[in-house]
Amino acid sequence: MRRFLPLVLALLLSLPAALQAQQPHLSRFLDEMPASDLVEGADGYGQMREDLPVAPVLKDGETVGWAFIASDFVGTTGYSGKPIHTMVAVDTDARVSGVQLVKHSEPIILIGIPDSKIKALASDYVGLDLVAEAESGGTSHDLKIIAGATVTIMVIDDSIVRAGLKVARALGLGGLEPRGAPTGPQYEIDPEAEAAQDWMTLEGDGTLRRLSLDVGQVNAAFEQVDDPRAAERPIDAPPEAQFIEMQLALVSAPPVGRALLGRSEYANLDEWLDEGEHAIMVAGRGLYSFKGSGYVRGGVFDRIVLIQDDTSVRFRDRWHRRLGNIAAEGAPRFGETDLFKIPADAGFDPTKPFRLQLLVQRDVAAIERVFTTFELGYTLPRQYLRELPRADDASGEAGAAQAMADQEEQAAQSALWKRIWRDKIPEVVILGVMLTILTGAFFFQGFLTRSERVTYWFRMSFLTVTLVFLGWYANAQLSVVNLMALFGALTSDFSWQAFLLDPLTFILWFSVAAALIFWGRGAYCGWLCPFGALQELTNQIGRKLGIPQWTLPWGLHERLWPLKYMIFLGLFGVSLASIEQAEALAEVEPFKTAIIMKFIRAWPFVAYAAALLIAGLFVERFFCRYLCPLGAALAIPARLRTFDWLKRYKECGNPCQTCAHECFVQAIHPTGEINPNECLNCMHCQVLYQSETKCPVVIKKLKRRESASGGAAALDRVLTNHPNQAKGLVND
Repeated sequence: MRRFLPLVLALLLSLPAALQAQQPHLSRFLDEMPASDLVEGADGYGQMREDLPVAPVLKDGETVGWAFIASDFVGTTGYSGKPIHTMVAVDTDARVSGVQLVKHSEPIILIGIPDSKIKALASDYVGLDLVAEAESGGTSHDLKIIAGATVTIMVIDDSIVRAGLKVARALGLGGLEPRGAPTGPQYEIDPEAEAAQDWMTLEGDGTLRRLSLDVGQVNAAFEQVDDPRAAERPIDAPPEAQFIEMQLALVSAPPVGRALLGRSEYANLDEWLDEGEHAIMVAGRGLYSFKGSGYVRGGVFDRIVLIQDDTSVRFRDRWHRRLGNIAAEGAPRFGETDLFKIPADAGFDPTKPFRLQLLVQRDVAAIERVFTTFELGYTLPRQYLRELPRADDASGEAGAAQAMADQEEQAAQSALWKRIWRDKIPEVVILGVMLTILTGAFFFQGFLTRSERVTYWFRMSFLTVTLVFLGWYANAQLSVVNLMALFGALTSDFSWQAFLLDPLTFILWFSVAAALIFWGRGAYCGWLCPFGALQELTNQIGRKLGIPQWTLPWGLHERLWPLKYMIFLGLFGVSLASIEQAEALAEVEPFKTAIIMKFIRAWPFVAYAAALLIAGLFVERFFCRYLCPLGAALAIPARLRTFDWLKRYKECGNPCQTCAHECFVQAIHPTGEINPNECLNCMHCQVLYQSETKCPVVIKKLKRRESASGGAAALDRVLTNHPNQAKGLVND
């Protein structure tokens, strides 16, 4: 019994926390958020429903909408790895009637952004039509980004739209219907099925679906749009003229692909597609192009979008291939025949109906256009499907419904971070080039450091790119808060999704992890930290202006550098009790003020960051040396590095002190050893290692070489000018 007592006590102690975790977030925030602040004119809330974490919003005793917390319905987390709690109200017509950000744990971004910007962002969602979002797959609204908070804003947007759709469906608002577990037979594509080989039969049995529009139909459609200018500019062609004929087929289904593409081309398609990916064939002819003349490489095909339920897919150039001839017999000639890949993370189900939406545009002014849409529906014919065995009991159906919901949630979260990565491709490429150059410089540092001038300007140029691009432009400033968030995630429900939301930060952390093994913390702290770059560049400017440089006595310096380790351990200890409190205390890092917010913050934060930079004008890298908790955190695992790239002579430190005196962060002990915890890998000591004017060892070697060469030259002259004397010397 005694053996089990600690276990029982642990379970009892954890029970309140577990029960609290199971409680909907809405129950906490109803008392904190007045109804009038959420919905204008509202005077209270009703009782929260037992079956769904929503509460009626009341006005004069009548329900005018429903309030909920987005994180009760979707699991998308912010960059901190924790949900961003947004309180949303939806009216009976499935329109958003109120939005308030009630709680978040974002480490770098939202703290410091003016409250007016956040309120303006929230107000933009008022009036959002969730019925239109359901029809468009969540793309019927424009997303506005706040500088310095891109990832967080995209997470908020994703949470509001997806949670709003779930609530509207569950309550039947705006005519939306709940999406329950499938009750009928479930199907999968039958790879052994066979399709007809001629075009006419494929059209007749639904393998191919066609959208045919003439000029008269398109002109009539534009007469119905709100802008009267569209009707005043009809297409100048006969009404019966073909505007567009567009054919659609799901060619990733093996029987369809083999029939339309031919076995050889289908094999190429199968090789192009990864697991879980699908592809459609779109063929078109007529006056209008479904691709558009404005399409450019690296862009998006903006005239077509695939929609299935709440999912929409806009095709990018790398998901596109041109197709030559169609293999089916009797296929007509088309002006455009193309293949489009549907990514695996889109959540596309090939056995369910979907539609391709065609956007048609009309110029109404010099730089203005009006748009209307037409849709081409598609369902894979039954002969290409086979039925899956299904569970007969209720528990099996409930499990299937839960599995489907979990799969949809994972697909939505995956789609979000992949969307962010696609939008950041140029920045990722530039960072990749920077890391490649820096890695090359480290591996070939012996060649680089032959010239002090070349090394200096290479370093200043690289630090400038780090500050301007990584820091002020891309906001890729690592922080000790990232480490605390990682530790919190590892001790709870770890999810890669939270760390994949910021591509540059994700890449930088993996690069730092690799660099710690090879070079220690100096690879990041000395070259890739934007605030470190800012300190060093301002110090160099100060030197040019004649600001005196202070070198602290070694004894004082040695006692000051442990301060950063104490700060880090203190923050880490606080984070175990309260990550929010630790994040607030992490303002000891001026990164947010100087880099993320570009000094646009309240004056105490700006004054603190400015004070550190001013101190750095006199004592180079003052903050890095004595106060930076991130540097301390990186220095601890840096002791595991495998290689030692910095060359030293046995004379270093005794008697020579040149490197120790010229190391700008005093990372070299008076005895000659380099302290890897303090070294920033600036390579200056390697410049001195080869210097013919500063290194005593190199100078001594040169003098010996000159002396030896001088003696040899004198002997050669004697042998040449006095052969008899030389002969006597030889005989002696």
